[in-house]
Amino acid sequence: MIGLNGTSRLLKALADENRLRLLHLLAQEDLSGTELMEILNMGQSRVSTHLNLLKEVGLVVDRRHGRRSLYSIAPGPATALWDKVLAENAKSPEFQTDLAGLEALRARRQQESRSYFDRVAASFGEQILPGRTWEGLARALLQLAPRGRFADLGVGDGLLTLMLSEVASRVTAVDLSSEMLEQLRQRAARKGIENIETVQGDIEDLPLPDSSYDVVVLSQALHHAHAPERALAEAHRILVTGGRLLVIDLLAHNEEFVRGELQHVHLGFTEQALGELIERARFERITLQRAARDPQPPHFMTLVATGVKPA
Repeated sequence: MIGLNGTSRLLKALADENRLRLLHLLAQEDLSGTELMEILNMGQSRVSTHLNLLKEVGLVVDRRHGRRSLYSIAPGPATALWDKVLAENAKSPEFQTDLAGLEALRARRQQESRSYFDRVAASFGEQILPGRTWEGLARALLQLAPRGRFADLGVGDGLLTLMLSEVASRVTAVDLSSEMLEQLRQRAARKGIENIETVQGDIEDLPLPDSSYDVVVLSQALHHAHAPERALAEAHRILVTGGRLLVIDLLAHNEEFVRGELQHVHLGFTEQALGELIERARFERITLQRAARDPQPPHFMTLVATGVKPA
């Protein structure tokens, strides 16, 4: 119960078209104030005023994400009325226009990420990267089936892809960067490897068919995803029943430099957070362990997680 006074304030908060549009966008995904300004073509002071009012009535919460704040729909009784408003107006022209703006924002994010990886592709194999430890990779490989159809999502420098090709019947390597994929093709050709196919695409919206892979690997890729839950849902979609998921990523850390220098969206994951993400993607028999610690400062820790797609 939120009380008569609380209900009155809630109704007043919802009696504004711009605040309804803000809530509709936040129902799609967590967004920063700057991103909301971009989508709505609205000034900072107006967006801040609306967000503060929505926070006061318990409809919106915020959290720190690096140097910015991300806003999201707050769980709780105050959202019940908003849910009805959303359901009744989902097809409104204003909401549809805002969705188009959100898609434009996602496309810009994707282009910025692609540009970064295209730019560093040729030298990527020479860089010291967080979580790139042979011990971590070797332990992960031991948990994989010896043969089968593998999908490697977000290939990076391609080293793990090449290793997977030795045990897989076929490996589909997916990456947003065409240059990364070209570097992988060249390395595979030099080694005489012929069972790797490359596909350019977003790991959050895979151009791959349903139920077509025995193992899906996300190695140091999930922290680049703006919506890790979407990437895991896509992994679930393309796996066969009984297929296995392998995630290699970083334990949560505080090294902010990786956002700007390496295009990390997330500063790793805690065991609990990663386990919950995998569970929400409908995987079962989930395992989680800390696999290795980088020898170089700042000593990033590698997490390895597995799951199985149930019948």
